[in-house]
Amino acid sequence: MSIEHSPNRTTRRDMIAGARLGVPVIFASAPFAILFGALAVDNGLSVGEATLMSAAIYGGASQMVGIELFGHKIAPWLVVFSIFAVNFRHVLYSAAVGRRIGHWSFIEKAVGFFFLVDPQYAEAERRIEHGGSVGFAWYMGMALPIYVCWVVESGLGAAFSRLLPDTKALGIDFLLPIYFLGLVMGFRTRSFWFPVVAVSAVASIVAFKFVGSPWHVSLGAAAGVALAASMPPSSRPGGRR
Repeated sequence: MSIEHSPNRTTRRDMIAGARLGVPVIFASAPFAILFGALAVDNGLSVGEATLMSAAIYGGASQMVGIELFGHKIAPWLVVFSIFAVNFRHVLYSAAVGRRIGHWSFIEKAVGFFFLVDPQYAEAERRIEHGGSVGFAWYMGMALPIYVCWVVESGLGAAFSRLLPDTKALGIDFLLPIYFLGLVMGFRTRSFWFPVVAVSAVASIVAFKFVGSPWHVSLGAAAGVALAASMPPSSRPGGRR
């Protein structure tokens, strides 16, 4: 086998390709991670606890919900259920990505699903759409730098919370929503993209007004999924065109 096509060279190339995709995510999520660390300390967590929470849960929105609820006198099951509501979309992500990684080992799948956050899912779908495959090396090449930076930045935000300016006043907390909007726009060429996005957006807004956060996230997603499921197979996102 030639050096150019050796397994080690292919693995290294895939990891580098994945890492490049992770760079924008690192910059976009940095203010959010730092903000979480600062808010966690303000809500009574220690620096170590805030960092551990980022390392173990690894879900920005659910972590925010968690620290807001921890300080209130509510039943533990309600805290867990609220976090589950925010993260319910990950059940849908795993169902979609699971079809792409059937060739992975059980351990690889277990590790991969832990790192299955929003941008990871979007880039995996985009890679398949462009004729590529979701290999473990490529997947982890993107996932690991994002994860490490998220945990480190959360710790820094917790450690230096009193020195941080108001990120909302500066507007830098809006970087992450802008990035997610870019991910959604990346799928605009798919069939029935606009109706699905429009229904999800309207349902989420209505749910936010009448039900409240964090339920609007899952309810908006459920509305979009229901519309997509009602389409003919040839018109569904990712189906034949």
